[in-house]
Amino acid sequence: MIKLTKLNGDTFYLNPHLIEKIEERPDATITMDSQIQYIAREKVSEIIRLITEYRRSLVPGEQE
Repeated sequence: MIKLTKLNGDTFYLNPHLIEKIEERPDATITMDSQIQYIAREKVSEIIRLITEYRRSLVPGEQE
């Protein structure tokens, strides 16, 4: 799970394996494979970095 921030400042956790697409409109709009959408304060580049870090943490030996 990755930790993101709603526009009102609340945090939420999202399963990055279920993301279909992320758009900057100007806020990051995340569409899940179920077509549910979430809006986050983070920039798209930051969300991609969080997803990359999360996925690397799942692969043994990749943290070195």
